[in-house]
Amino acid sequence: MPLLVLFVVLDLGYTGWQNYRMPLEWDMPTIVLPIAACRPVLSDPFGWAALTRHEVSMGPNRFFAHISMVGYFKSVPFWLQTFLSPLDSVYAACGLFSALVQALLLYVLAMYASGSGRPGWRFWVLAALLTPLFQSAGYNGQMGIIDNSITYTFFYAYPLALLGLFYWPFYRAARHGEPLRLRWWQYALLLGLAVVLSFNGAIIPGVVAVLNAGICLWWLGRQAGAWRRGAAMARVPWPAFSLLGLIGLLCLYSLYIGRFELESEAALVSVAERYRLLPAGLNETLFRRPALPMLLGATLLNLLLAGRSRPATAQDRWLRKAALGLGIFALAYVLLLPLGGYRHYRPLIVRHDSIMPVLLGLMTLYAATTYQLAGRLPGRSRRWYLGWTGALALFYTLSDNAWTYADNSCQRQAIETLARATAPIVRLEETCPVLAWNALTDYHETYAQAAMLQYWGITKGFHLYYQPNAAQ
Repeated sequence: MPLLVLFVVLDLGYTGWQNYRMPLEWDMPTIVLPIAACRPVLSDPFGWAALTRHEVSMGPNRFFAHISMVGYFKSVPFWLQTFLSPLDSVYAACGLFSALVQALLLYVLAMYASGSGRPGWRFWVLAALLTPLFQSAGYNGQMGIIDNSITYTFFYAYPLALLGLFYWPFYRAARHGEPLRLRWWQYALLLGLAVVLSFNGAIIPGVVAVLNAGICLWWLGRQAGAWRRGAAMARVPWPAFSLLGLIGLLCLYSLYIGRFELESEAALVSVAERYRLLPAGLNETLFRRPALPMLLGATLLNLLLAGRSRPATAQDRWLRKAALGLGIFALAYVLLLPLGGYRHYRPLIVRHDSIMPVLLGLMTLYAATTYQLAGRLPGRSRRWYLGWTGALALFYTLSDNAWTYADNSCQRQAIETLARATAPIVRLEETCPVLAWNALTDYHETYAQAAMLQYWGITKGFHLYYQPNAAQ
């Protein structure tokens, strides 16, 4: 087990280092400062202005994502400046948060795959199986969970990890065939988490809508006999349904006020057109590169081989049900995606970030079925299977090669130029983006960047900049 733990820990360190080398992007200064467009959400956490006056603003249903990012980047870089330079401290804060979120997700996924929250031998084997699937470089654009943009990690991977913690008591009870039992403080924590999740990013309300509908239908299906006897109401697990009902209602409200999002371009692209774009998005995401088809194929192969083993165990039956449930969830979730609006930066609706819940489910199912099958196969077949599993892990590990991808060296050089500058407006020769999505030729567009760099103590004054060579 020590080798498994070492492998996971080293990979987490590698993830931190990879994201330490990633450039800082435009969303960071706009949210962290924040700029004027992002201030309303911080003073109106629950979107009353959108509800009562239909005011359009930036992220009216994303208060906790915004406040988390503001709080983190207005504190952690200064703690790190105890032993790092101001510029290094910001990059290090990005790497640290990325590694911590991946660690939390590994813990959550390994819990679901093993059915237990205790980190024993099985837990660490599953974590080691999952670890290579996290692609910070390599296939990040196809199946990346920890995004190259730190803002997206705050808005997608992090809240999904928290959502996994919220549903864990329900999953554990269902897996073991037991009623949900919560102490008062656990119930209170889940109530608070329900509120935080409902106003924490664009992806959570849709996931909750599909999951809650599935849970309710599954429970109703199990109560068929009780309905005939008129005893179903007496069997309703009210603690569970009160939590699910609360987060469901809050997420419906969140979806409604999310219609008044400033960046939404839903009016420009009709719902029908968005559905016509869906097949192209699925094809682009699923089949453009081999990593995701390989993971899907390996999982289906596991299920096929497990189906041929006799006799079927309770674990085998549970994994088949889990696979069916994931398939139904994926279908329903993807079909609902076009209703979530349109973004120009996600032109085909489907992208690795928008289908992240499905990716996480597939990764968990792969790890669980791999572990189960490896323990069931006889001698020679098991050796062949372990060799195949090792080769697959090696493929993903070697693919996640940061040395072949652009890093932040150009951006660092540009920021260091600003740090040495004395003029209020600075000409930068570098053509790479500096806290932006694109290089900026007009210094009037760099107020947020200049203020953010000054706030962190990277520059000694307020220095606007422009990059004339970017226009050539």
